[in-house]
Amino acid sequence: MSNTQVYWRNQAKDELHKYLKSQKIEKVARNVIFFLGDGMSIPTITAARIRQGQLNNKTGEENVLSWEKFPHVALSKTYNQDHQTPDSAGTATQFLCGIKTNSGVLGVDGSVKPKDCSSMTDKSKVTSIADWSLEKDKSVGIITTTRITHATPGAAYANTAYRNWEVDWQLENVTNKENCPDIAKQLINDYKSSIKVLMGGGRRYFLPSNESDPVIGLNNKDGRRDNRNLIEEWINDKQQRKVNYEYVWNATEFNNIDPRSTEYILGLFNSDHMSFELDKASQPVPEPTLAEMTEKAIRTLRMHDNNKGYFLLVEGGKIDWAHHFGEADYALSETIAMADAVAVADNLTSDEDTLIIVTADHSHTMTIVGYPDRGNPVLGLVKTNGKVAMAGDNLPYTTLAYANGPGAVQSPRRNLTGEHTDEKDFHQQSAIKMGLETHGGDDVAIFARGPMSHLFQGVHEQHYIAHVMAFASCVGEYAKEKDCAAAIANPPKSKPVNPNPSNRGEQNTNSIFLLMLLVFITV
Repeated sequence: MSNTQVYWRNQAKDELHKYLKSQKIEKVARNVIFFLGDGMSIPTITAARIRQGQLNNKTGEENVLSWEKFPHVALSKTYNQDHQTPDSAGTATQFLCGIKTNSGVLGVDGSVKPKDCSSMTDKSKVTSIADWSLEKDKSVGIITTTRITHATPGAAYANTAYRNWEVDWQLENVTNKENCPDIAKQLINDYKSSIKVLMGGGRRYFLPSNESDPVIGLNNKDGRRDNRNLIEEWINDKQQRKVNYEYVWNATEFNNIDPRSTEYILGLFNSDHMSFELDKASQPVPEPTLAEMTEKAIRTLRMHDNNKGYFLLVEGGKIDWAHHFGEADYALSETIAMADAVAVADNLTSDEDTLIIVTADHSHTMTIVGYPDRGNPVLGLVKTNGKVAMAGDNLPYTTLAYANGPGAVQSPRRNLTGEHTDEKDFHQQSAIKMGLETHGGDDVAIFARGPMSHLFQGVHEQHYIAHVMAFASCVGEYAKEKDCAAAIANPPKSKPVNPNPSNRGEQNTNSIFLLMLLVFITV
């Protein structure tokens, strides 16, 4: 650890010179890759940065996550139209579809009431950056560590009054349910021929409940009750169209996919959500990592992008689940896994033609507390000046804590001395007792690099993100060249100025000056 004046001054100068040399990339984004860390609050990023550094035998604070190297950073206001603290469905609709909407709904505007299919109309439905990209003949991919029908991926292709209507039987007692087809059905009915890469979990919602799942066998009781096998329907579509495809459900099959010869991929790697990174090694069937899925998706999309480019949505969705469980180690591990995926995308693409955005949908209540020494284990007890710090009750406390959640303190508070607070199943203590920890309402960060990434600066409404993606890649409302980044990258040639009353005096003055100069020269 260096603490000399020269070290810190030189570090600051290097950073200053880096930004002095940086320039805006005012070009059209051929490709857009959008990374969404579900629940990835700013404290989560800070703690994950330190954790990653400490896992590499450093003090941690000086570490830099992959997206923290991006030149442009802003803040996003995450509230939903009807809630101060948002949910993941309303926020996903905001940053993918470009409008503010209500909590709990997907792909619809604020006129739709959550869980009310009767409020759904054709006018209330909205389209997404995925739709806009498809309209311009771009290739599209969606990757997540949650179910592929979950809130964030669902907002890219579904229109529904309730995010939890992922499978048919969840609408059995819903009035006017014909207005709200289940999310899995919408994906296969409407997008099976267009979205080229689909990878995540949620296999059970694509299989009939009376058919065997390759992992859980006949225990697929939460499967479809309409007897539709949506996986087979997806495969049949590819066979009828005579295109190259792969359906895979484990890491071994996934690893065998050749992006050069495979145009369509459907990967459903778990009956439910995919496994946490910390649990992958113990799973009976191996699953690919988020970084591996990201690499496969990019290589596939750019091989089969119709010479128009692509849009790729990548969600690190289990950060959110770990926070809800009050287990910080899981949350930080998932954040680091997403940083690995961003690094892959950064290395495989150029900032001259690919816009990469990294952000979160909402925050959580985890915070970093106390005055721990430099290099103190971020999952450990707070130590100040080498000694374990004591709270007002004369008991030690951890650096990370939650405002609410399952780890609520009792009276008297549990003594953490000698406990392994860095174990993955440890629940950080919280102030308020709740079965699951809740989202937070604070702003989240946006990191960006590539064409038009400089449009992220300051504090933005969350739905602004979709407009930047569309403007940069010339799709959706910005499809015409005069309305998008193309107008800046290729401005029209200037035309000769026609005389008009406002500049005649100036022209006459110039003419007199030139005449006098000519007389002087001839004399």
